[in-house]
Amino acid sequence: MSTISTLAEHRVLLDSVSWQTYSALVAESEHAGRRMTYDQGTLEIMSPLMPHESGKRMLGRMIEMFTLLRGIEIRSSASTTFRRTDLKRGFEADESYYIQFAAHIRSKREIDLSIDPPPDLVVEVEITRSSIDKLRLFASMGIPEVWRYNGESLWIGSLREDSYIETQFSQVLPEFPLELASELLAQRYETSETELIRQFAETIAVK
Repeated sequence: MSTISTLAEHRVLLDSVSWQTYSALVAESEHAGRRMTYDQGTLEIMSPLMPHESGKRMLGRMIEMFTLLRGIEIRSSASTTFRRTDLKRGFEADESYYIQFAAHIRSKREIDLSIDPPPDLVVEVEITRSSIDKLRLFASMGIPEVWRYNGESLWIGSLREDSYIETQFSQVLPEFPLELASELLAQRYETSETELIRQFAETIAVK
């Protein structure tokens, strides 16, 4: 077992964890608020702290404001546990969204990735880098796009075959102002969140 703690996140890494044990931990209500990532025997449990949560919610609010003002249908899946038994992999994102398949997923209470599509967009805040190669995990599960925020910059990866290629714009949310989002995220310790979201909304509303 290894542990990494910062002012933003607390991570515990466990090796040789069976799929059955992981599934049992997912079912326990005590794990609520923590994010678990499982990769073929390796389990990481991440407990988010305030800097982590403020970043992920601000980014989530901007995504939701953008889709609202542009009339884009989405289905938020937030930190839903997504698992693939055949791959022995599972994860809980900071934020996740169905966009292309929003209507298909809307009526579902549970997602079964053996028959249902994965979310179109996964948002990850990683102030400290995960010990698990999450991009490889996401790629194996067919996530079309990943946004990763490290506390300073926003990285966008688009799935190409079995890996992610860095891009300067989102393909699942075309015209989303990534540069503006990064600038506003950097101001969240000096300016109120309400004011920053208002600035975001006013900027995209005039385009």
